[in-house]
Amino acid sequence: MECGFALFAGTAPEIIRATAREAEQLGYSSFWVNHPGSTDGLVALALAAEETRRIEVGIGVIPLHTRGPDSIVLGARATALPLDRFLLGVGSPNPGALRRVRDGIAALRSALPARLVVAALGPQMCRVAGEVADGVLFNWLTPEHARRSAEWVRAGAVAAGRRPPKLFAYVRLALGSAARDRLLGEAGRYAAIPAYADHFARMGVKPVETAIAALSPDAIAPALGQWEGAVDQVVFRAITEQDTVGENLALLRAAKSA
Repeated sequence: MECGFALFAGTAPEIIRATAREAEQLGYSSFWVNHPGSTDGLVALALAAEETRRIEVGIGVIPLHTRGPDSIVLGARATALPLDRFLLGVGSPNPGALRRVRDGIAALRSALPARLVVAALGPQMCRVAGEVADGVLFNWLTPEHARRSAEWVRAGAVAAGRRPPKLFAYVRLALGSAARDRLLGEAGRYAAIPAYADHFARMGVKPVETAIAALSPDAIAPALGQWEGAVDQVVFRAITEQDTVGENLALLRAAKSA
């Protein structure tokens, strides 16, 4: 199973640069940022791309209801992202999510030679992702639900007569009690979003139960082991106490050792 690493796009540029360099040196498969709206994730991701030469760089994800394909293409080209290693993640909330994603992927594929990744929570979007995407990004889910979601993705791919896309999963990773407290705060914010509330209800778990909250580095490996065979790549979404360079590098190294 491969591993990637992800930061909040609004993280200080020096942290993004240093963490991306270290992730590549340590042999991580990918480095990601999100696209929170307050910060342009494409611009933040370009910082990581400038510091690296081999590692895949991904954005997870740009919402198509607020930024259309034409704007995404312009942004990717303006920031000179390396398209040969660019993982372009997109998604959409309801209403109209399935149609918007289908149309968005078609438009992006005709204009940008990047690998296209669809964010999927429920069974219908998983099937659409299987039909049209190069990758699927799961978020806030248990290993057991990832396996179930993978079946929905594969069913969509079979129906479309194509190879199943690569499966990625964002897994929040916090190390230490203070970082765990921040994780709990983020979990609470997601639980208040209706689509995610429904998602957690389907799984029958609390948001924090989908994350790895390790009090010490040696607790990471057992938790990570539960993901073996569930997805192709676990992407550690970093949660630290103060968002310093040192904290993020320490978390990056601890996760890789696990």
